[in-house]
Amino acid sequence: MPPSSPRRLVSPGRRRFLAGLGALVLATGLGLRTGRVAANFDPSRLRQSMQRLYGQQGLAVLDAWFDLLERMRSAPLQSQLREVNDFFNRRVRWVDDIDVWGQEDFWATPLETMGRGQGDCEDYSIAKYITLKQLGVPGSQLRMIYVRARIGRSQITQAHMVLGYYETPATEPLILDNLVPSITPGRQRTDLDPLFSFNSQGLWAGGGTESRADPLARLSRWRSVIDRMREQGFI
Repeated sequence: MPPSSPRRLVSPGRRRFLAGLGALVLATGLGLRTGRVAANFDPSRLRQSMQRLYGQQGLAVLDAWFDLLERMRSAPLQSQLREVNDFFNRRVRWVDDIDVWGQEDFWATPLETMGRGQGDCEDYSIAKYITLKQLGVPGSQLRMIYVRARIGRSQITQAHMVLGYYETPATEPLILDNLVPSITPGRQRTDLDPLFSFNSQGLWAGGGTESRADPLARLSRWRSVIDRMREQGFI
């Protein structure tokens, strides 16, 4: 979705979701129960799932993803971030959820995103997050960040998600985005206002450093993604 072409603003479903998260991050006394996505997968099951759901075209993209993992496994971190960001930005076309899935706000697994070759901001971010974890980047250093993004030079904003890499919990993240091809430090993305961030271990309000909730318990869409990933061959 190019910055100069604003699309429909926050959908009713996404607006309700963000409103619920606003109440969540202001709540106190929430316990944190850690849930983890293991950084491995079953290639045979993934191939079977891709074949069944998306046929030979999907298998070709999955094989390219396998090649990416093999090629970048021992590469420097900066190369891993750049190559993973470019892989999905090049291969996935931005399409609204209602047109891909017939739903206002659907979060796809990496296999579904690669198989369709289409997705929106959440799908790019989830696919990059899972891929970097497969390459050995600690999940604690990665967060999917929900933001309000300003479109062009206007004051129009819309809900958007990016992936952040944090060297430490207190440092500013590097931003991997489907709107901007280059990976940039958070301070340079003055067009983004963070609302909350999450990974498999926690959920943070704004730019906070202390988790406020268990993402699996509080984010039903994230829980659904993880359940489907396990079914498809991510372990």
